[in-house]
Amino acid sequence: MSDTENVESQQPLKKIKIVLSNLHLGKGRFLENGGLNSLEEFYYGDKLVEFISYYSTGIYKDYDVELIINGDFLNFLQVDYKGHFLTVLTESISLEILKKIIKGHKKVFDSLATFASKPSKSITYIIGNHDQAMLWPSCRSYLNQYIGAPIKFKNIIYFFDGFHVEHGHMHEAANKIDPKKFFLKKDLAEPILNLPFGSHFFIELVIKVKQKYPFIDKIRPFSKLFSWVLFNETRLLLSTFNSSVHFLFKTIFIKDKRRQWPLKNILRVLFQSAIFPDLVEAAKKILKNDRIHTVVFGHSHVYQYRQWLNDKEFFNTGTWTELTSLDIVSLGRITKLTFVLIEYPDDGSRPRARLKEWRGYYRIEEDVAIS
Repeated sequence: MSDTENVESQQPLKKIKIVLSNLHLGKGRFLENGGLNSLEEFYYGDKLVEFISYYSTGIYKDYDVELIINGDFLNFLQVDYKGHFLTVLTESISLEILKKIIKGHKKVFDSLATFASKPSKSITYIIGNHDQAMLWPSCRSYLNQYIGAPIKFKNIIYFFDGFHVEHGHMHEAANKIDPKKFFLKKDLAEPILNLPFGSHFFIELVIKVKQKYPFIDKIRPFSKLFSWVLFNETRLLLSTFNSSVHFLFKTIFIKDKRRQWPLKNILRVLFQSAIFPDLVEAAKKILKNDRIHTVVFGHSHVYQYRQWLNDKEFFNTGTWTELTSLDIVSLGRITKLTFVLIEYPDDGSRPRARLKEWRGYYRIEEDVAIS
């Protein structure tokens, strides 16, 4: 081999990172009896498979590609266990739910396995509030086994090369997880997940509403949804209000070793009025750190980009689930398969992120996603 060939073979690989969030994979679009699963929120399995393949073949075949799953990839809160939606999630129950999700989206997980089997391709998984069950060792082990390669798990934050990537729920009182106590063990037969206030509220109240109105939590802004419900579904509003008051009373006055929220935390939830929080202020605070030039969040389901002085940037990856906008400027159903692409220049300068939308390959026809 010549000296020139030696130099070329030692050249570092071109490198990119891809950040996805809020795909909310449940147990599949169809139930075992063939009926439609109204609680499934992810309809774009084929396009996701294409996406994963695209960034590991063709021009990206010889790239160093890291797929960063930034929380709420799996929707443990919206998958039943033996017909019941549980707030008591043990390790064994969580593992059974994970198996259901993988079975319901087999093509997606097979494509992840193919991706991870290729040279210089890796997966990093950051935990969100809907997939908190991926804190369990057996869930991580099972997913690693299915994928056939070790996934790099991050409990809250992934920091690299001036990038701060996290799901974003830790900046919202209702869904913030106690970082010092992921599991509850005291006086319990076996450990359970220490679910935040928002997860309990979702499972005990919101799920019941979603079984009749699957779209109810996919509408933005919440203020306009409230006005519509007030005049068109008054009975639903009153029923939900009564259930919410009962939930709060039980939470504050009835002690339960299966949930641990200090009163000050509950009050903080009540005073934080945003149902779907804007994470811009949280990003600004993080960007005060001189080591960080870019923040990437998910969680809010709204794709976003902001830039400030000193070349500080904030991205929100948005969601691959459907939203309905009641704002006049964006009225109607919105579906954008958005993600953040991080590219590393050949000259070794600062890597740059870009907000992108995956369009998928051309199709003559495809199923209409109906919830």
